[in-house]
Formats: sequence, structure tokens, C-alpha cells
Amino acid sequence: MADTQTAPVGRVRMTRGKFDGINAIAGPNGVIAAAAMDQRGSLKKAIAQAKGGAVSDADLAEFKAIVTEVLTPYATAILMDPEYGLPALAHRAPGTGVLLAYEKTGYDAASKGRLPDLLGDWSVRRLVEAGADAIKILLYYDPDDDAWVNRIKQAFIERVGAECRGCDVPFFLEPLAYDDDIPDEKSIEFANVKPNKVIQYMQEFSQPRYGVDVLKVEVPVNIRYVEGSRANTDGHVAYSREDAKRLFREAAAATQVPFIYLSAGVTDDIFRETLELAAEAGTPFSGVLCGRATWQDGMPIYGKDGPAALRAWLQDRGVQNIEALNAVLAQGAKPWWDFYGGKAAIEVVDAVQ
Repeated sequence: MADTQTAPVGRVRMTRGKFDGINAIAGPNGVIAAAAMDQRGSLKKAIAQAKGGAVSDADLAEFKAIVTEVLTPYATAILMDPEYGLPALAHRAPGTGVLLAYEKTGYDAASKGRLPDLLGDWSVRRLVEAGADAIKILLYYDPDDDAWVNRIKQAFIERVGAECRGCDVPFFLEPLAYDDDIPDEKSIEFANVKPNKVIQYMQEFSQPRYGVDVLKVEVPVNIRYVEGSRANTDGHVAYSREDAKRLFREAAAATQVPFIYLSAGVTDDIFRETLELAAEAGTPFSGVLCGRATWQDGMPIYGKDGPAALRAWLQDRGVQNIEALNAVLAQGAKPWWDFYGGKAAIEVVDAVQ
């Protein structure tokens, strides 16, 4: 179970840094309601499109600072990149935890396998020194890809896990499923293969060898293709509602570590409906790390009308979005320590130096 150690029957051992770090990301109730603001390339493109011109590093830093200032009073933590986002951390609400991204944005589309890479001038130690309570890695992963591709990725995660273990800091892993034979990941064809890919990567990367403490995962279904869902607007169906709930439960049963859901760029109302279905299925998810679903409509506003307009929109619609999401979490999410049987089931120990 991640970096937990052997303990008396019915208990798990977790090092102090890991335990405190996850609690810094979660709220007092053990539920993680984190905001994601580590977008880089995609954010720059969206703002540039609205602006009709070049976007500077200062523009990105300003956008991140405003989002952080307005939304973190309603979040338990903020996920940020160290390239453009560190100044924004000074604008977060008191008590807000910090996750820092360690991977380079995107991937080399000219090479097979969507192979990951780390930010060359950063290390886990340096990220902790910059204020990280936890480290996050995004990994594109297809369990059905060539074995050599996945061996590279597995070894990559083992190295990051070892680095986090050495600094006694939590490791949040965000695997994203893909299939090069189905390039449209919003299609019904991908919706049909997605559940098995999510189940397999949750099973794989929750193994102790990787040192992952919390999985930040996609939901195993695309709500757009769930029969009877509000998001199903054209009648194209990949799963019945009961099938979808079963897949939620199967994915949850595949992991050995707590997990939270990511919004994956869908709209806020679709993400809320997805979480409602997860709760209806009895899925023991421990919260969310939600980015664009909350603030994506602010990108064109910032690009066209500037920082004051973005702040006004966030204070109105952005806050409404995150408060509505928090209401769903209050009904469905479970404390992260419940995954291990409750806080009392975790024996906190000093890290081995």
C-alpha cells in the first residue's frame, strides 16, 4: 500500500512526512477538494486564441495568481507548476495545501508512446523547498501499448517514487488513459475501451513498488455515453446506468491506495453529474483535483478583457462552480484515511534515514 509498511494486523504504518503531507492537501475531514492550476501549454494557447496575439510568461503568472487568490478560500489545496506558478502561491488562502507538478507539460508527439519527462532544473527536494506538501506526476498510460513503452514508464514512476520516499513527501500520480488506434478520446469507441484501461492502471500503479500514495484518476466511464444521464444528449450509449456503477466499483476495487478524481477538462455541470454517479455507486473516492471545470470559461474573458474582468467572473461564476462541487463532495466523498479503515488504523512512524 504505497509507502505504508508492515504493521500489526488491522493497521498500516505510514511515515510522518507522508501522513502530514496528505493531510495538508486534504481538509480537516480528510476529503481532498483541490484546485488544479498547473496547466501550461494548453492555457497559453487558449488565452492567445482569445487575445489574438502572443501570451507572455507574465500573463500566465498573472492568470494563475488571480485564480489562486479567488478560488483557494474554497479549496483544500492548489496544484501548481514551478515554471510559471510559484509567485501565485503567495496569493493562496491561509491553510491551503500545495501540490507541485514535476513533469514537463505535454509529450513529444513525434515519438511513439507519449513518453514522460521531468523538469530538468527541478528535483523532489527542490520542489519541497519551494513549498510543496506533495509531488504530482502526470503520466499518459495505455496498458495495451507495446511492452517496451510501458517498461520505460513503469521504471520512470519507480524512480520518482523513490525520490519522494527519500524526501518523505507524498506522491500523487495522475495516469491518463489513451489508445493510439482511437485518437478521439471523446468518442464512443474510446468510451468502450476506457473502463478496462483505467482499472488496469489503477491496479498497476497502486503496487508498493511505485511508492504512489494517492492516485489522481479519471472516472472509468464517459458520462456522455451513460444511458439516461443529463450529459447524454444524442442517445448514443456505451453503458447502462447499472453498468456504469459496476465499473466505478470495479475500478475502486482495483487500487491499493486512496484515490481522487480529476475533472479531465469537462464542464463543471458534467463533472458534478459524474461525481453524483460515483457516489450513487458507493465508490469510496477521497475527493477531487479539479481544474478547468471550475475556471476554464475565464480564459477567453482574461484574453479579451484582462485581469479585472477575470477576477470579477471568478468571484461570481467561478466561486459558484467550486461551491457546487464542494456540495457534491460533502454528500459523496470519503476521508482518505477511511481507505485504510480509519485514522486510528494508521500507525505513523518516523522515516528511515
